[in-house]
Amino acid sequence: MDWQIEDRDGARIVTPAGRVDEATATEFTELLIAEAGAARGKLVLDLSGIAYMSSRGLRALTLAQREGTRAGSTLLLARPNETMREILAISRYDMIFKVAATIDEALSA
Repeated sequence: MDWQIEDRDGARIVTPAGRVDEATATEFTELLIAEAGAARGKLVLDLSGIAYMSSRGLRALTLAQREGTRAGSTLLLARPNETMREILAISRYDMIFKVAATIDEALSA
């Protein structure tokens, strides 16, 4: 799994690419939790490069949100592609997390 990390406007933007499945879920979870714990303010997870996310990936979002709350950061999801929009809707995670259409929308939330 490839990752890009950028700091912009006081927020950290994390952009993973690939599939979040049995082979990559541990790495995804560890990195996301670490970023949530280190971020101060907003942590934006850019989902545009995620081709698939299993239940283990959804669990990672929950754990990262918990860690972010403890550390004083807010996890926001941005730019979900069609597959990710469907996964978030079916799992109802779109009711739990703020999901923004663009990075700028997430930054201004």
